[in-house]
Amino acid sequence: MLLELEVKNFALIDELYLQFEKGLNILTGETGAGKSIIIDAVNMAIGERADREFVRSGTNKCTVQALFGTEGTVGLESVLEEYGIENNQEQTLVVTREIYANGRSVCRVNGTIVTQGILKNITQKLIDIHGQHQHQSLLNPQAHVDLLDAYGGQAVSQLLGDISEGYKTLLALRGQLNSICSNEIERERKIDLLKFQIQEVRAAELKSGEEEELNQRKDFLANGEKIFKTVAEAYGTLYEGDEFSPLLDQLSKTVTQLHQISSFDHQLTYFYQSLEDIQYKIQDITRDMRDYRDQIDFDPESLNEVEKRLDIINNLKRKYGKSVEEVLGYYHKIEKELELYENSEAEILRLKKSIEKKQLEIEEKALILSGIRKTIATNFQQELTKILENLNMGKVSFDVSFSYTYDSNQQYKLSEKGIDTVEFMISTNLGEPLKPLAKIASGGEMSRIMLALKTILANVDHIPTLIFDEIDTGISGRTAQVVGQNLYDLSRNYQIICITHLPQIASLADRHFFIEKKESGGTTKTEVNPMNIEERIREVGRLLGGELTEITLTHAKELLNKKSPKRKS
Repeated sequence: MLLELEVKNFALIDELYLQFEKGLNILTGETGAGKSIIIDAVNMAIGERADREFVRSGTNKCTVQALFGTEGTVGLESVLEEYGIENNQEQTLVVTREIYANGRSVCRVNGTIVTQGILKNITQKLIDIHGQHQHQSLLNPQAHVDLLDAYGGQAVSQLLGDISEGYKTLLALRGQLNSICSNEIERERKIDLLKFQIQEVRAAELKSGEEEELNQRKDFLANGEKIFKTVAEAYGTLYEGDEFSPLLDQLSKTVTQLHQISSFDHQLTYFYQSLEDIQYKIQDITRDMRDYRDQIDFDPESLNEVEKRLDIINNLKRKYGKSVEEVLGYYHKIEKELELYENSEAEILRLKKSIEKKQLEIEEKALILSGIRKTIATNFQQELTKILENLNMGKVSFDVSFSYTYDSNQQYKLSEKGIDTVEFMISTNLGEPLKPLAKIASGGEMSRIMLALKTILANVDHIPTLIFDEIDTGISGRTAQVVGQNLYDLSRNYQIICITHLPQIASLADRHFFIEKKESGGTTKTEVNPMNIEERIREVGRLLGGELTEITLTHAKELLNKKSPKRKS
């Protein structure tokens, strides 16, 4: 249930705070006062697309915050758990939406930042908004199967999900088949290109890690003279001294002298043994340096070969990947792709068999779903007709029509929704034949049909709050009174928030808000305030006749005081 709504800097709203109650909450006001802005604000709170045009002129951002009571809300806890959002002990949910003037939007649920999609998934368990544009959805037969499936609930959803996933797989298989069969010339060109690329990479005989080794070899060869000179000088210092005795000779002499006196003191023994170890190590290093010096190659041709090899590798990297490993990965990929093209006949046969198998699999499930839908449709027709009769459409006949279409192979034409084409048929007058909804229903009838649909779908979806934006379009008089009574009856089990211009509906409110537009300090603001009984009398009187007279005020009092048996109870 929507408990509170707080709006700041949203369109014409400077700052607004509303507390809603259980039952029937009515909002009325003059034309152009900004009634639709309230619905827009709630839409933002539940995750509809953000528009920076909603940010009040002269401000940086607008904020919409909604507080929901979550006690008894079916399916909400599992959704919150899925997204890692804590459901607090107070059993409330705080939704915050900030929209910035630069178009950026931030969504939070109980303080946790979430995406717009997650916000919608959560709030769809809490609230359902029927705007005026949804009347038009009834005119589109493609929407009828969705309404019927929504009425079917769990009996339909799992099977429908399986069919939808299977249909996506079927489309992917058909796409693969078309890509092979559609253009033979393009296929040959592709084969030639793949063969050229494979041959180019194969001829290079690349090896993993080769590039690093070549770069290291290149550095060595490019600096060979410097390396040779340095190593030779080091070797000479250690072993082949010219003007002075080499280091090893001097060290050997020192070791011999220490050995002769080492027996006189243990410290001398330590010096002798330590230097002797160093002498052996230097001898080993000197020998290794000599061998290293002798194998250093100054051959410029070797450097040339290394650079040519690196050029080949870099050329392949420019075409096929950022590293040798990526080039090799691409090579293995196109090998498989070429094999697929060259063996296309076998692949075509395999794909056709897979398509046929998947088609039959989906058809089987779609036929089961169709049977379930027809069973559901019987209950749907009966329940909807009963509600429409209560909404002053006593002569109505309603039917759910099923049909199928076939492809050129006389197979069922499938979609992600199965095989059924569903259309609502209606006759609003006794003796008239059933006709498509789009061809028969007036604006007032559309309003009542939509109200009836929302009523029965609310029972299935267990959504605690329903918002109706001018559900009363095209109705008046006795029909308006019946629609109002139906809204009131519905509000005994659900929280209803309704924008209306009809006094018959407004008079039934448990809580009545007045929306007005005010000008102050050169700016225009929309304000919404709850009304006391005297204010309600005047507002219902305004809805009755525009100009307030004793007659309209008396009539307004009568409407507000009129109690049906259900309301008394």
